[in-house]
Amino acid sequence: MAFVSFLGRLLFASVFILSAWQEFNEFGIDGGPAAKSLRSKFNVFSKHVSVQTGLQVPDVEITYLVAAAIVLKGLGSLLFIFGSSLGAYLLLLHQAVVIPILYDFYNYDVDKKEFAQLFVKFTQNLALLGALLFFIGMKNSMPRRHKKKALKTKTHGSWLVHVIHNANAGLCFACF
Repeated sequence: MAFVSFLGRLLFASVFILSAWQEFNEFGIDGGPAAKSLRSKFNVFSKHVSVQTGLQVPDVEITYLVAAAIVLKGLGSLLFIFGSSLGAYLLLLHQAVVIPILYDFYNYDVDKKEFAQLFVKFTQNLALLGALLFFIGMKNSMPRRHKKKALKTKTHGSWLVHVIHNANAGLCFACF
Protein backbone atom coordinates (compact mmCIF):
# COMPACT_ATOMS: atom_id res chain seq x y z
CA MET A 1 0.00 0.00 0.00
CA ALA A 2 2.92 2.35 0.66
CA PHE A 3 4.06 1.97 -2.95
CA VAL A 4 0.61 2.88 -4.28
CA SER A 5 0.58 5.99 -2.10
CA PHE A 6 4.06 6.95 -3.31
CA LEU A 7 3.02 6.41 -6.94
CA GLY A 8 -0.07 8.56 -6.44
CA ARG A 9 1.99 11.39 -4.97
CA LEU A 10 4.49 11.06 -7.82
CA LEU A 11 1.79 11.27 -10.48
CA PHE A 12 0.10 14.19 -8.71
CA ALA A 13 3.36 16.11 -8.35
CA SER A 14 4.34 15.46 -11.97
CA VAL A 15 1.92 18.22 -13.02
CA PHE A 16 3.86 20.74 -10.95
CA ILE A 17 7.31 19.34 -11.78
CA LEU A 18 6.73 19.46 -15.54
CA SER A 19 5.31 22.96 -15.29
CA ALA A 20 8.27 24.18 -13.23
CA TRP A 21 10.72 22.53 -15.62
CA GLN A 22 9.11 24.15 -18.66
CA GLU A 23 9.07 27.59 -17.01
CA PHE A 24 12.69 27.14 -15.91
CA ASN A 25 13.84 26.26 -19.45
CA GLU A 26 11.99 29.24 -20.96
CA PHE A 27 12.94 31.71 -18.20
CA GLY A 28 15.82 33.52 -19.95
CA ILE A 29 16.65 37.09 -18.96
CA ASP A 30 13.13 38.51 -19.00
CA GLY A 31 11.28 35.63 -17.33
CA GLY A 32 10.09 34.06 -20.56
CA PRO A 33 6.52 33.66 -21.77
CA ALA A 34 5.29 33.04 -18.23
CA ALA A 35 6.37 36.55 -17.19
CA LYS A 36 4.78 38.10 -20.28
CA SER A 37 1.39 36.53 -19.63
CA LEU A 38 1.62 37.10 -15.88
CA ARG A 39 2.48 40.79 -16.26
CA SER A 40 -0.82 41.68 -17.92
CA LYS A 41 -2.83 39.40 -15.63
CA PHE A 42 -1.13 40.82 -12.52
CA ASN A 43 -1.87 44.39 -13.62
CA VAL A 44 -5.55 43.57 -14.11
CA PHE A 45 -5.63 41.76 -10.77
CA SER A 46 -3.96 44.71 -9.00
CA LYS A 47 -6.50 47.16 -10.44
CA HIS A 48 -9.37 44.84 -9.52
CA VAL A 49 -8.13 44.51 -5.91
CA SER A 50 -7.59 48.28 -5.62
CA VAL A 51 -11.08 49.06 -6.87
CA GLN A 52 -12.83 46.42 -4.75
CA THR A 53 -10.92 46.83 -1.48
CA GLY A 54 -9.28 50.24 -1.68
CA LEU A 55 -5.92 48.63 -0.90
CA GLN A 56 -2.93 49.23 -3.11
CA VAL A 57 -1.13 46.08 -4.29
CA PRO A 58 2.63 46.68 -4.04
CA ASP A 59 4.67 46.82 -7.23
CA VAL A 60 6.55 43.58 -7.70
CA GLU A 61 9.11 42.59 -10.30
CA ILE A 62 7.32 39.95 -12.38
CA THR A 63 10.48 37.93 -13.06
CA TYR A 64 10.84 37.47 -9.28
CA LEU A 65 7.28 36.19 -9.09
CA VAL A 66 7.94 33.70 -11.88
CA ALA A 67 11.19 32.58 -10.21
CA ALA A 68 9.34 32.17 -6.89
CA ALA A 69 6.64 30.13 -8.62
CA ILE A 70 9.28 27.85 -10.15
CA VAL A 71 10.92 27.32 -6.75
CA LEU A 72 7.59 26.72 -4.98
CA LYS A 73 6.48 24.18 -7.58
CA GLY A 74 9.84 22.43 -7.87
CA LEU A 75 10.74 22.20 -4.19
CA GLY A 76 7.15 21.63 -3.09
CA SER A 77 6.74 18.78 -5.57
CA LEU A 78 9.92 17.01 -4.52
CA LEU A 79 9.02 17.25 -0.84
CA PHE A 80 5.43 16.18 -1.57
CA ILE A 81 6.56 13.06 -3.43
CA PHE A 82 8.27 11.83 -0.28
CA GLY A 83 5.19 12.51 1.84
CA SER A 84 6.23 15.79 3.45
CA SER A 85 3.49 18.11 4.66
CA LEU A 86 5.83 21.04 4.01
CA GLY A 87 5.80 20.18 0.31
CA ALA A 88 2.01 20.14 0.32
CA TYR A 89 1.94 23.53 2.07
CA LEU A 90 4.35 25.00 -0.51
CA LEU A 91 2.18 23.74 -3.37
CA LEU A 92 -0.90 25.00 -1.54
CA LEU A 93 0.65 28.46 -1.23
CA HIS A 94 1.51 28.45 -4.93
CA GLN A 95 -2.00 27.44 -5.93
CA ALA A 96 -3.69 29.93 -3.59
CA VAL A 97 -1.69 32.84 -5.03
CA VAL A 98 -1.68 31.84 -8.69
CA ILE A 99 -5.24 30.62 -9.26
CA PRO A 100 -7.09 33.95 -8.86
CA ILE A 101 -4.45 35.85 -10.86
CA LEU A 102 -3.91 33.55 -13.85
CA TYR A 103 -7.41 32.19 -14.28
CA ASP A 104 -9.34 35.46 -14.12
CA PHE A 105 -12.57 34.25 -15.71
CA TYR A 106 -14.40 36.87 -13.62
CA ASN A 107 -13.04 39.62 -15.91
CA TYR A 108 -14.86 38.24 -18.98
CA ASP A 109 -18.49 38.03 -20.02
CA VAL A 110 -20.07 34.60 -19.78
CA ASP A 111 -20.66 34.57 -23.54
CA LYS A 112 -16.98 35.02 -24.38
CA LYS A 113 -14.79 32.08 -25.38
CA GLU A 114 -12.09 33.17 -22.91
CA PHE A 115 -14.54 32.88 -20.03
CA ALA A 116 -15.18 29.18 -20.71
CA GLN A 117 -11.49 28.37 -21.18
CA LEU A 118 -10.39 30.20 -18.04
CA PHE A 119 -13.26 28.83 -15.99
CA VAL A 120 -12.33 25.24 -16.90
CA LYS A 121 -8.69 25.85 -15.99
CA PHE A 122 -9.78 27.60 -12.79
CA THR A 123 -11.89 24.63 -11.70
CA GLN A 124 -9.14 22.15 -12.58
CA ASN A 125 -6.65 24.04 -10.45
CA LEU A 126 -9.26 24.33 -7.71
CA ALA A 127 -9.45 20.52 -7.77
CA LEU A 128 -5.67 20.34 -7.33
CA LEU A 129 -5.97 22.75 -4.41
CA GLY A 130 -8.66 20.52 -2.92
CA ALA A 131 -6.47 17.45 -3.30
CA LEU A 132 -3.67 19.23 -1.45
CA LEU A 133 -6.06 20.18 1.35
CA PHE A 134 -7.23 16.57 1.49
CA PHE A 135 -3.63 15.33 1.75
CA ILE A 136 -2.84 17.78 4.54
CA GLY A 137 -6.05 16.87 6.37
CA MET A 138 -5.39 13.14 6.11
CA LYS A 139 -1.76 13.56 7.13
CA ASN A 140 -2.80 15.48 10.25
CA SER A 141 -5.69 13.18 11.18
CA MET A 142 -3.69 9.96 11.17
CA PRO A 143 -2.23 8.97 14.52
CA ARG A 144 1.52 9.00 14.63
CA ARG A 145 3.24 5.67 14.87
CA HIS A 146 5.12 5.14 18.07
CA LYS A 147 7.96 2.72 18.27
CA LYS A 148 6.99 -0.27 20.33
CA LYS A 149 9.00 -0.69 23.46
CA ALA A 150 10.84 -3.96 23.62
CA LEU A 151 9.36 -6.17 26.30
CA LYS A 152 11.78 -7.16 28.98
CA THR A 153 12.24 -10.86 29.08
CA LYS A 154 12.49 -12.40 32.46
CA THR A 155 15.79 -14.00 33.07
CA HIS A 156 16.22 -17.16 35.04
CA GLY A 157 17.87 -15.16 37.82
CA SER A 158 14.78 -12.99 38.36
CA TRP A 159 12.53 -16.07 38.27
CA LEU A 160 14.67 -17.65 40.95
CA VAL A 161 14.41 -14.55 43.12
CA HIS A 162 10.59 -14.70 42.89
CA VAL A 163 10.55 -18.37 43.81
CA ILE A 164 12.81 -17.80 46.81
CA HIS A 165 10.84 -14.75 47.91
CA ASN A 166 7.54 -16.59 47.62
CA ALA A 167 8.98 -19.66 49.38
CA ASN A 168 10.06 -17.44 52.26
CA ALA A 169 6.53 -16.09 52.45
CA GLY A 170 5.19 -19.59 52.72
CA LEU A 171 4.01 -19.81 49.15
CA CYS A 172 5.78 -22.31 47.02
CA PHE A 173 4.67 -21.98 43.42
CA ALA A 174 7.16 -24.56 42.31
CA CYS A 175 5.27 -27.16 44.34
CA PHE A 176 2.08 -26.87 42.34
